[in-house]
Amino acid sequence: MTLPEIVLPKVVLPFDIPILLHPIVIHFIIALPIIVLLLELVNLIIKKKAVGGVSFFLLLLTLVAAIGAYFTGLTDAKEAYSTLGEAAKEDLVNHKLLGAYVLLGSGVIFLLKLLSMTGNKALKALYVLALIAFVVLLFKQGKEGGELVYEHGLNVEQVETLNDNISDLKDDLENAKKEVTKLKALEAKKEVSTPIPPSPLKSTGVETIQNEVPAQ
Repeated sequence: MTLPEIVLPKVVLPFDIPILLHPIVIHFIIALPIIVLLLELVNLIIKKKAVGGVSFFLLLLTLVAAIGAYFTGLTDAKEAYSTLGEAAKEDLVNHKLLGAYVLLGSGVIFLLKLLSMTGNKALKALYVLALIAFVVLLFKQGKEGGELVYEHGLNVEQVETLNDNISDLKDDLENAKKEVTKLKALEAKKEVSTPIPPSPLKSTGVETIQNEVPAQ
């Protein structure tokens, strides 16, 4: 199933994000909602306000982690995009789109948590169901991210080095082909411009006939 395209507003940060922070941040965006979901399921039975307060704080951290995961992901994707094949580039674009949904979803979950704290049972049920769907979305996103790394070598230094070497070899091969074509053209031009010397046998025959003709 293809998700509808969404475009988030472009935000220019006042600082540069170092590459390879994304693998660190995504651990939080995946782990925190799972912990919150477990707490909320337990709290349906024990019904402790303290547990709800802990869930609220963890969801706030989840929202922060989602923002960090999105922007660090953009940085890593920009760094690796030119080294990827066409299939990997398409997967990366889909991964970015899903990341935008994760970012928006974290905000929606946080808002639903605030509304559910009013004590409305319908909002509480909606919040828990949305949280379950959000965790499933995170598992899908994590799976696709792993495929980008393990199948396509996204931001793997050795793979990028090999790709660079292959690219250099292709350039060298193209240059060699151009040189061979140029040399062939020069050889052909040289053969056309070189005059064919007269046959020595024909020349000797003419001179012999001329010598045999008596002078008048």
